[in-house]
Amino acid sequence: MKHGLMLTVFFVGVALALVLRVDQLGLRPMHNDEAVNALKFQRLYSEGVFEYDPLEYHGPTLFYFTSWIERAARAPAFPGFSEARLRGITVFFGVAMVPLVWLLRRGLGRQGTGWAMVFLAVSPAFTFYSRYFIHEILLACFTLLTLGAAWRYWRSRKAGWAILAGIGLGLMQATKETFVLSVGAALGALLINHVWNRKLDASGLPLRAPRLAWSHVGLGIGAWLIVVVLFFTSFFTNSRGLSDIIRAYLPYTHRAGGQTMHVQPWYFYFQRLLFFHSPKGPIWSEGIILLLGLTAGVSAFLRKGLSGISPSLVRFLVLYTCGLAAAYSVISYKTPWCLLQFWLGMILLAGVGAALVTQSARYQWARVTSAILVGSAALQLAGQAWQAGHAFAADQRNPYVYSPTSRDLLKLVDKITALSQVSTERRELLIKVIATEGDYWPLPWYFRQFNRIGYFDTLPSDPYASVMIVSAGLHAALEEKRTHVMIGYFELRPGVFLELYAEIQLWRAYLSRQPEPDDR
Repeated sequence: MKHGLMLTVFFVGVALALVLRVDQLGLRPMHNDEAVNALKFQRLYSEGVFEYDPLEYHGPTLFYFTSWIERAARAPAFPGFSEARLRGITVFFGVAMVPLVWLLRRGLGRQGTGWAMVFLAVSPAFTFYSRYFIHEILLACFTLLTLGAAWRYWRSRKAGWAILAGIGLGLMQATKETFVLSVGAALGALLINHVWNRKLDASGLPLRAPRLAWSHVGLGIGAWLIVVVLFFTSFFTNSRGLSDIIRAYLPYTHRAGGQTMHVQPWYFYFQRLLFFHSPKGPIWSEGIILLLGLTAGVSAFLRKGLSGISPSLVRFLVLYTCGLAAAYSVISYKTPWCLLQFWLGMILLAGVGAALVTQSARYQWARVTSAILVGSAALQLAGQAWQAGHAFAADQRNPYVYSPTSRDLLKLVDKITALSQVSTERRELLIKVIATEGDYWPLPWYFRQFNRIGYFDTLPSDPYASVMIVSAGLHAALEEKRTHVMIGYFELRPGVFLELYAEIQLWRAYLSRQPEPDDR
């Protein structure tokens, strides 16, 4: 691939990633995980305070990077934030992954790099979760940074690349605790690949590569530790954060053993990636990425057709991806966004596979035809990505939607906003939210403008307020006192419903402001 064409592919990949990720970011209601993260971010942004919580909330990078970028952009006070504004940070890192593939171009080959950038830009999974205010896309981005920097160091033995790899590793740890699975898979793949290279295929080794400098390794480790210390101590304001790093892994021992509501079968991720179809829904599949990735893997182990491509790097990616996929599949705890970590490796391999398919044909017409076919497959993935982010953004017929917030909840939010506008209390309107097991998220996000709002896991001794939102499972029947009336029944998420109560006087005031019905 010529240099000019390579640059064109580079910019096309970035443009595709932007178009698929940016449009109508606020279309989907906030997921409960997004709302939890938003409230964690609020304290840092509004009060300058962040303390790492090792039990449920993952690492601090999501919150700090959001705060830094929003302060640089002179964002409004937190109540003025929108869903789209918060999700902008994950869009940024999702798009940034595309040019980061460039770090691997001398291992994947120019064409392989170009195709990998395109597949990363149009992957429905990566597109969908780039539009989510959760940690996963940052973890994937920092993983790619670490892999790219480590590869560049392996070829050049320059200290700067070792330092950058250490920084990337530190950012991975400061993003999510599951980084250990990626590190374990990488070390295992490195060891097996090293044995393969030395015993069976010395042709895969970099030519005349200098010996590993332990001083460079020390610099990389030092960079990793500095990043970890800075983030987990909240930049030296929370000394307990360092000990909390160890405590963070205790909940995962229970989750991995299946003591969680998110227990899924081993094939959970592959069902969503390779073939997913619900009644009256479209067929979803990223199977072309797997097929092309397998093509690259077979060629690397057979040492065929890899001109301009490093067999050693490709074999490493095969071993790393398979090991990581196996680890995530064996663990009982599964949420669909976790698949991004091993699917990243498969996309890099798919880029190599696409290059092999388009280069291997003997005749020019056959090479052009194969390139058109692979390009058509990429366009079909882009179409799926567009559907996932728009028409099926909150629809369970989308394989990447998981425990979605119902659009019906927005009607409840609008109703309460309207009630506050007819009340003399406005933002001081007293609201009580009562839901079993705290099952009221993402309501704290949507009610962030109200100053007098309480959340209860059980029915309190005095449940009454101007407005009450009560889990239907409690069978509260709060209108029996005849001072309140139930004015609505709303779906929070599939199978979870909320009842809305209001004081009779407030409800009458609301009704008096409604337009007269048209009897014509």
